[in-house]
Amino acid sequence: MNLRKAALINASGKYSKIILTIIVNAILARILSAKDYGIVAVVTVFSTFFSTFSDMGLGTAVVQNKELTKDDLNNIFSFSIYVSLALAILFNLLAYPISIFYNGKVYISLVRILSISLFFDALNMVPNGILNRNKKFKTLAIRTVVVYFISALITVFLALNNFKYYALVIQAVLTSFFTFVWNMATTGITLKLRFNIQSVKQVFGYASFQMGFNIIDYFSKNLDNLLVGKFFGSTSLGYYNKAYLLMTYPVNNLTGVVSPVLHPILSDFQNQKEIIYKKYMKVFKLIYWAGLYVAPICYIAGYEIINIMYGPNWNQSIKCFQYLSFAIMAQMLSSSMYGIFQALGDTNLLFLGGIINFSIIASAILISVVIGGSMYTVSLAIAIAYNFSFIILLILLMKFGFHNSIFGLVKELKYEIIFTLFMIIMCKLYNFQIKNVFLSLACKIIYISVVFFVSYFAQGKLKEKEKSNGR
Repeated sequence: MNLRKAALINASGKYSKIILTIIVNAILARILSAKDYGIVAVVTVFSTFFSTFSDMGLGTAVVQNKELTKDDLNNIFSFSIYVSLALAILFNLLAYPISIFYNGKVYISLVRILSISLFFDALNMVPNGILNRNKKFKTLAIRTVVVYFISALITVFLALNNFKYYALVIQAVLTSFFTFVWNMATTGITLKLRFNIQSVKQVFGYASFQMGFNIIDYFSKNLDNLLVGKFFGSTSLGYYNKAYLLMTYPVNNLTGVVSPVLHPILSDFQNQKEIIYKKYMKVFKLIYWAGLYVAPICYIAGYEIINIMYGPNWNQSIKCFQYLSFAIMAQMLSSSMYGIFQALGDTNLLFLGGIINFSIIASAILISVVIGGSMYTVSLAIAIAYNFSFIILLILLMKFGFHNSIFGLVKELKYEIIFTLFMIIMCKLYNFQIKNVFLSLACKIIYISVVFFVSYFAQGKLKEKEKSNGR
């Protein structure tokens, strides 16, 4: 299976889920309050942290190592079960400390419910790796849509019946459980009460750096939630978290079409770096232009998007969303690079990039909390930090992963960079005011679309002219 076909299959599932997610989130945002979302966001930060430990990098290691037998896979899966069970128990024990830290007894029951989700999420890591290793992208796409649809229906029903924040955490449990049932039925993997640790040792070196990166990346993406919730309260966290999640839609759902299949497909060429580089540069430029189209729309149409998606009760999220939109392109490109590090077998470089990324983001958040003292300054600081960390990650990949010159890449992307500056200027020049939010959004999308396609075709003509002159 080639990269294009894999991406198309993944896209079918991804975009079907996007439509469902938009509808479900629009409904839930009108039923639940910002405080409900803020309370759940606090607990989710901790459950996600434990999920990074339970993975241990085993999922990606299963994809990368082509020599693993079926017995090896069963051994690795069995090992992951014991780890998952231990972490779920430990997470349960933290219910009281978390409730004390955030001064709310509600967190005790929420932690206990999410520990079930944590357990099944952990169990899904190795089966997910097997499905990706075998390039079962169609199975993954169908599973994603069916599982989300069923769990979303139940969540909306619970929200309508005044379950409040419990509806959101129950959705997480249902999603992880249904996914586990589907995985067990499609992978044929089996549990061994007594497993051979040698199978785990085969992937430990690769997996350990991947796990290290996952942990660092977790803190990079969740430190803002921890500090906003602590210093500004659950309501502010609800507004901020809603803006942040909305920012991740294009990141997850545009690059999410290609990024998940990069590692499974390109790992077949792990000893041929020049092939991986050529294939990835096509993907890189495609993602670059996608980000250059989406990010300006999110910035100039922040008011319209928030009001249409969530209603006027969420207007305090608008400025956060606009600031965070500065980081959309950087986030999209960074997420695509993770799979390339994995395909090259350089998870050590990925881990180093994660450490640098965390240092930049942590510094930016801490400074913004101390100096600015609002969720808006945190949003701006996060956006700036993501752009800096993207540049560092790109240098690591080009210089030490591919052993190519970063200046050569800049030269190759010179027209993209020029028209990025042009797009920024055109965004600042837009000042038309239309009261109807739907009409206003349409006008802004049309405006950005015209500027974008003029820029895209202009850079194409300039490249063609440059090639003809070079001949």
